[in-house]
Amino acid sequence: MVNWDRYLACKNSPMPSQCQLRVVRRPERFVADKRRVITRLFLPAKEEHLKSVLDRVLGLSDADVSHLLSEVVADFSTRHRDIMGAFEAHYDMVREHLDDRPVSRERRRLIGAYFTKEYSVEAAALFNPSIVPHPDQSGLPPGACRIIVSLRVTGEGHVSSIGFRSGMIDAAGEITIDPASRYVTTPEIISTLVYDKHTFDLKLSEMGVHNDISEIVLENVPPKFTADDLKQAIENLRRRSIAPAIIRETVDAIGWLARSNYVAVFPPDCAVSEMVIFPVSENESRGIEDARFVRFVDDDEAVMYYATYTAFNGFEVLPQMIATPDFRSFRISTLNGECAANKGMALFPRKLDGLYTSISRLDGENLYLLQSDNIQFWNTAKKIRGPQYPWELFQIGNCGSPIETDQGWLLLNHGVGPMRRYTVGVDLLDKKDPSLVIARLDEPILIPEEHERDGYVPNVAYSCGAMVHNDQLIIPYAMSDSVAGIATLSLPELMAQLSRSRIRT
Repeated sequence: MVNWDRYLACKNSPMPSQCQLRVVRRPERFVADKRRVITRLFLPAKEEHLKSVLDRVLGLSDADVSHLLSEVVADFSTRHRDIMGAFEAHYDMVREHLDDRPVSRERRRLIGAYFTKEYSVEAAALFNPSIVPHPDQSGLPPGACRIIVSLRVTGEGHVSSIGFRSGMIDAAGEITIDPASRYVTTPEIISTLVYDKHTFDLKLSEMGVHNDISEIVLENVPPKFTADDLKQAIENLRRRSIAPAIIRETVDAIGWLARSNYVAVFPPDCAVSEMVIFPVSENESRGIEDARFVRFVDDDEAVMYYATYTAFNGFEVLPQMIATPDFRSFRISTLNGECAANKGMALFPRKLDGLYTSISRLDGENLYLLQSDNIQFWNTAKKIRGPQYPWELFQIGNCGSPIETDQGWLLLNHGVGPMRRYTVGVDLLDKKDPSLVIARLDEPILIPEEHERDGYVPNVAYSCGAMVHNDQLIIPYAMSDSVAGIATLSLPELMAQLSRSRIRT
């Protein structure tokens, strides 16, 4: 039952988020910078238009080509680390329309420039952060921790990407955020992945695409196959006497699935703040949303950083996964199973009784515990709890991966209340059976303050993942989907409050 007298007293206090606990809002801010731009391919809608542009550039004199290219480079080279590389790459994507006509290097680059545009990845907003320890902890003072913060950055057309910042927390809990680079870098996309035939087939079945056509394709690839193997198998299929209309839908689905799994690799000298993971596959074409990163330690003590995120294609949301050992090479893959649904899936930082475990809001309303022996497939779910308190009666969800403590799993939640206000609350889950809530705070710890209420989406306090350092709970949080900051809280004080709020069974 809700203690209404206590709730109303807290709600009407001058600082409701600090009614029971001392939450410190630190001065650090993660602010969008619209000057940070990437290059993107810029193509006209019709092939005839593309060819007309090529013909006009090919018709320029060598002197004009040299002069125009010099002007473009002078204008844009200070905004990008490798503008010529972008021009060459975009030329390669249109050169098939040149009918093998010889083209000089300068003209190639100018052609590439005409099919290049800038995209400001942070033009609209920067929000929904998560925080993890940096994989490199060398050279630090005693008691300090180097950190990486992931952020949802949003640009033109409300297309979201994943951006990053780095910093350090010292032994006393003081936080320093490294200055963000002026540049932004997109990764090289590696398509020569090795796919597992069994896993690939299971996903096709889940998609409703397991049929005679898919069986023929998969019969012609080895147990571990590459994109080239798949391409050859599809070419062999098309040589058979099967009507193209019959095979098209299945082949399109197979191609969609293959392109949804890829590796993104950043240069070794790229600063953390320069990295941005921009949507690549069709299922994330309208955005990569709310990555929840966690430092995962396997049974053999191997460390991998995982993040679940929401892929949005303009019509549907799909949960996807990122795996990286070093924040340089990121493997992106589909999540599968009937419980891999909706938004806000967050992985526990280790296996529990030999099973991968995660928190999810798979029905869009309540909290569930998911477990699986395969990190890519999720088919078992148990409801933890539904909305209970006034600030969360519309829906609840997690604010990132649970944090292990001696007393249980600390789970930060977001609740949606009247006027679509998002606040952050806390539950404590049983250490051995995290489907059981053993304690919870009946008031949120973060409520949007007056100066935090206005933004891209008003009245929102939201986090995608916190961490503990030297008995301090470090919570990066978004303010109304426009800017992000950091709040801290004494872990012993929080656990003491939770111990007084234990649920009687």
